[in-house]
Amino acid sequence: MEKIILREEYIKLGQALKAMNLVESGVEAKIVIVNGEVKVNGETEYQRGKKLRAGDIIEYNGEKVLVSED
Repeated sequence: MEKIILREEYIKLGQALKAMNLVESGVEAKIVIVNGEVKVNGETEYQRGKKLRAGDIIEYNGEKVLVSED
Protein backbone atom coordinates (compact mmCIF):
# COMPACT_ATOMS: atom_id res chain seq x y z
CA MET A 1 0.00 0.00 0.00
CA GLU A 2 1.29 3.43 -0.95
CA LYS A 3 1.47 6.26 1.60
CA ILE A 4 0.87 9.97 1.37
CA ILE A 5 2.50 11.99 4.14
CA LEU A 6 0.56 14.91 5.59
CA ARG A 7 2.34 18.25 5.82
CA GLU A 8 -0.61 19.85 7.57
CA GLU A 9 -3.57 18.62 9.62
CA TYR A 10 -5.39 17.31 6.53
CA ILE A 11 -5.33 17.07 2.73
CA LYS A 12 -8.36 17.31 0.47
CA LEU A 13 -9.31 14.24 -1.54
CA GLY A 14 -8.80 15.85 -4.96
CA GLN A 15 -5.36 17.11 -3.92
CA ALA A 16 -4.39 13.67 -2.61
CA LEU A 17 -5.33 11.98 -5.88
CA LYS A 18 -3.19 14.48 -7.80
CA ALA A 19 -0.27 14.27 -5.35
CA MET A 20 -0.15 10.47 -5.71
CA ASN A 21 -0.34 10.74 -9.52
CA LEU A 22 -3.55 8.71 -9.56
CA VAL A 23 -5.09 11.39 -11.80
CA GLU A 24 -3.52 13.90 -14.20
CA SER A 25 -5.41 17.03 -13.15
CA GLY A 26 -7.91 18.58 -10.80
CA VAL A 27 -10.57 18.25 -13.51
CA GLU A 28 -9.92 14.52 -13.79
CA ALA A 29 -10.04 14.20 -9.99
CA LYS A 30 -13.42 15.92 -9.95
CA ILE A 31 -14.78 13.61 -12.66
CA VAL A 32 -13.70 10.34 -11.03
CA ILE A 33 -14.96 11.47 -7.61
CA VAL A 34 -18.36 12.66 -8.92
CA ASN A 35 -18.70 9.40 -10.89
CA GLY A 36 -18.33 7.43 -7.64
CA GLU A 37 -15.03 5.79 -8.60
CA VAL A 38 -13.20 6.74 -5.36
CA LYS A 39 -13.62 5.22 -1.93
CA VAL A 40 -12.46 6.59 1.41
CA ASN A 41 -12.30 4.10 4.26
CA GLY A 42 -14.31 1.61 2.20
CA GLU A 43 -17.19 3.96 1.36
CA THR A 44 -17.79 5.73 -1.95
CA GLU A 45 -16.95 9.43 -1.60
CA TYR A 46 -18.49 12.13 -3.81
CA GLN A 47 -16.90 15.24 -2.24
CA ARG A 48 -13.72 16.44 -3.91
CA GLY A 49 -13.04 18.67 -0.90
CA LYS A 50 -13.38 15.82 1.63
CA LYS A 51 -10.74 16.40 4.32
CA LEU A 52 -8.51 13.38 4.77
CA ARG A 53 -6.62 12.89 8.00
CA ALA A 54 -4.00 10.40 9.21
CA GLY A 55 -5.32 6.85 9.09
CA ASP A 56 -7.73 7.37 6.18
CA ILE A 57 -7.41 5.00 3.22
CA ILE A 58 -8.15 6.08 -0.36
CA GLU A 59 -9.06 3.47 -2.98
CA TYR A 60 -9.10 4.25 -6.69
CA ASN A 61 -8.50 2.21 -9.83
CA GLY A 62 -7.16 -0.80 -7.92
CA GLU A 63 -4.74 1.32 -5.87
CA LYS A 64 -4.87 1.87 -2.11
CA VAL A 65 -3.22 4.86 -0.43
CA LEU A 66 -2.82 5.38 3.31
CA VAL A 67 -2.87 8.94 4.62
CA SER A 68 -0.10 9.15 7.21
CA GLU A 69 1.64 11.64 9.48
CA ASP A 70 5.04 10.00 8.96
